Amino acid sequence: MPAFPASPASPAFPASSALPAFPEAARDAVRDDVLRANLRHATHTIRDKRARAVAELEDWDRLRAAGKAVKDHTLRHLDRYLLQLEEAVTAAGGTVHWAADAEEANRIVTDLVRATGEREVVKVKSMATQEIGLNEALEAAGIAAYETDLAELIVQLGRDRPSHILVPAIHRNRAEIRDIFRTEMGNWGRPAPDPLGDDPRELAEAARLHLREKFLRAKVAVSGANFMVAETGTMVVFESEGNGRMCLTLPETLISVVGIEKVVPTFRDLEIFLQTLPRSSTAERMNPYTTMWTGLGPSRGADGDGPSAFHLVLLDNGRTDTLADETGRQALRCIRCSACLNVCPVYERAGGHAYGSVYPGPIGAILSPQLRGTGSAIDASLPFASTLCGACYEVCPVAIDIPEVLVHLRERVAQGGPATRDGIRVRIRPARRHTAERAAMRAARLLMDHPGALRAGERLLARARRLAPRRLPGAGRAWTDTRELPALPAESFRDWWARERGNPQ
Repeated sequence: MPAFPASPASPAFPASSALPAFPEAARDAVRDDVLRANLRHATHTIRDKRARAVAELEDWDRLRAAGKAVKDHTLRHLDRYLLQLEEAVTAAGGTVHWAADAEEANRIVTDLVRATGEREVVKVKSMATQEIGLNEALEAAGIAAYETDLAELIVQLGRDRPSHILVPAIHRNRAEIRDIFRTEMGNWGRPAPDPLGDDPRELAEAARLHLREKFLRAKVAVSGANFMVAETGTMVVFESEGNGRMCLTLPETLISVVGIEKVVPTFRDLEIFLQTLPRSSTAERMNPYTTMWTGLGPSRGADGDGPSAFHLVLLDNGRTDTLADETGRQALRCIRCSACLNVCPVYERAGGHAYGSVYPGPIGAILSPQLRGTGSAIDASLPFASTLCGACYEVCPVAIDIPEVLVHLRERVAQGGPATRDGIRVRIRPARRHTAERAAMRAARLLMDHPGALRAGERLLARARRLAPRRLPGAGRAWTDTRELPALPAESFRDWWARERGNPQ
């Protein structure tokens, strides 16, 4: 077997405590014209295609409600369905491992790979393994992990970080990808063809040839799963390229690392998500490659196709704490379609790296602070990385009310809420920078509780209309340099109501 150097290590996201707050992290991205052009083109293209695909279904709203109901039911009875899943996987020849946090999950996977005697693994795209930093843990143990999803390959070769849930290399254009392939492929496997242009077909062929040798020699694979079926123990992976299926069938040992929230009760429940996930993510009527396997299955093992050993690592890593929050737990419904990212005006301008997590965009703004707590600058700022426009909620195929959770987490940060530090739940002191905001809210509440005072204030403002400033007094320049206060209307709502309805009250 030819020897190859270790896989290039993509820099993992640092510990949240070492990351700057979102506004600071986003500053450079907002000023990068190339990055913003790449993001604008990609997100607009995806969301326009998605809108057309969703419009084809007359029952989309009912499918959305059904997906929400299935997820909510499962989360309410998660303990029962996880035990049922474990029993079904075990009965089908698999082995189930429980991981309370990232450290435990990494240790389990590393030990399983070491037990095979192998020193390299191929990987199906998996956000759970990125969340726990599995590649870095394997590298520290002398094990090379090779990403096989095309976008993940681009990120890994470029020693970059993913910036999108569905398209991790969305911040790269074709010319940048070509240059990465030219300079990096030969350093750890089959080099890119010479010459190599930036035509998508040429780039895909270069990746196909490069990855094929890894598929053919790999003995161990690591995957995630989009869904797990409790009644049968079935794992389900959605993908668009077929590379995942190569990982799931060729190696002798398959290790799947999956968050505990990915379970659904019955095989029939998949019918909903088989319709909603492809349309919301890739704007396709049907997913190109949907791979399902149950334990080792009747055709697997030494005399059949597929792995002879299957291990399922069920990952908590903050999910149980999130489940305890009645408002915040709806974030665990997420099926990782990325529709919310593609409509978010903040993500479109800032990109994914500014979120300091493998989960960027609106869903990352509510999921990461719950999984990690709000004790760091980045996690305390993420709930504020939103305009609260509600576009994310409108496109979510499982109806996660992201604006509601954002406001809920903002309250937690402002008042000092629970957070996680070194695996221990603690309470964080109220942020000093929110003192003025809390005072303003108290004053507003007092005013709203006294209608007479409110009417008097409105009359006073109406008479002082000509003196209204163009910029909000007391606000920072970061806000006022690019925004002006809207002009006051010529007539107040109360006056309009009295004139039109004849009832000043």
